[in-house]
Amino acid sequence: MTAQLIIAAILGMAAILILIIRFRIQAMVAILVGAILIGLGAGMSFDQIIASVNDGIGNTLKGIALLVGLGSMFGAILEVSGGAQSLAVAMVRRFGDRKAAWALSITGLVIAMPVFFDAGLIILIPLAFSLARRTGRSSLSYVIPLLAGLAVGHAFIPPTPGPILVATMLGVDLGWVILIGVICGIVSMIAAGPLWGAFCGRKYYIPVPEHVAERPEAEDGRLPSFMTVAGIILIPLILIILKSLAGVIPAMEAARPLLGFLGEPFVALTVATLAAMLILGIGQGYSSRELEKIMTRSLEPVGLILLVTACGGVLRYILQNSGLGTLIGEGMASASLPVVVVAFAVAAMVRISVGSATVAMTMAAGIIAAMPEVASLSPVHLACVTAAVAGGATVCSHFNDSGFWLVKTLVGMDEKTTLKTWTMMETIVGATGFAVALVISLIAG
Repeated sequence: MTAQLIIAAILGMAAILILIIRFRIQAMVAILVGAILIGLGAGMSFDQIIASVNDGIGNTLKGIALLVGLGSMFGAILEVSGGAQSLAVAMVRRFGDRKAAWALSITGLVIAMPVFFDAGLIILIPLAFSLARRTGRSSLSYVIPLLAGLAVGHAFIPPTPGPILVATMLGVDLGWVILIGVICGIVSMIAAGPLWGAFCGRKYYIPVPEHVAERPEAEDGRLPSFMTVAGIILIPLILIILKSLAGVIPAMEAARPLLGFLGEPFVALTVATLAAMLILGIGQGYSSRELEKIMTRSLEPVGLILLVTACGGVLRYILQNSGLGTLIGEGMASASLPVVVVAFAVAAMVRISVGSATVAMTMAAGIIAAMPEVASLSPVHLACVTAAVAGGATVCSHFNDSGFWLVKTLVGMDEKTTLKTWTMMETIVGATGFAVALVISLIAG
């Protein structure tokens, strides 16, 4: 029986990778087909497979559907109102040209939490190019720190979808995910941003592409203030963290019911979205009809994210109900490998093979969540596992990752230079975040 389970798992996972890489099958379909093949190979009955599929979809989506939708609308308002640009301009002015790389890294990290990576890059990259033109330095001196901040915010810190879907599948409180994600993210941002960016700027001179540098920017007088934008972005993070703290600090017991309600992730994001609509939307001159169109349009990519994630939930329940999760857990125990290490390794292997960070997070979370040992881990340890999955899903961006080609095209680099700069930056982000998460998990016991 053990051999049958192992063979079923190997063939099923291989089928997923082959369908995506060789036949260009959509990830949602590939993961669903692979999960069903694993179930059949493991000897599950048709009824068991159907029940696992239904449970996987329902239990996964009920935890993240609202969050992904609200986060997407929140990010869209931040983007069109000029809030992201306002934050970046203010940070650069306060840090000055000499420390602008730090300002861009921090701005990228904050912006990537509510805004998708691609959108954040397109919004902020003109500022990096204008700094490079002003100082006469390689554009990589500023672009790499910006990219590092965006990558960290996108990978480690909710309300970005990746860590939310992993946390939901592992059953860990988002407050702990945010706290651990911030710690891992800041260290990763420093290593991959200002430090690696300074090296790349000295090593490779990449001039500013004219067609991108000439992109028009909004006038400063029409942009919302720095404090306004920062305050709105921090609303969901603060509310979620306060809920977690109220659960462990006796002095906050009286406020626990209220903070528990406001800190529920979908409530916190709803409050932030409403604040963004009123202050950054209507306050910036947008009509209710215009806001409705902006927010509706922002939901277009949400369907794909949710469906891929739901199929990851199917994979998790197939692994769990077939007994493969127990088998993997026993194998991990016999190999004496911490769950954090296994989580990183699985996510990294899928990331390198498939290219998609979302698929890597989804598959790794499904495998890890199926292990019986996960149920006995503390919230801090589970948050570290979440960060490890995010780190593994970030490393080694190369030719099969759309982000690789987006960066190459926007910055104007050849493939070799992109591998030496962007790919290394992504690997530093992921590996550093994993290392920090591993240390925290060992300290926490």
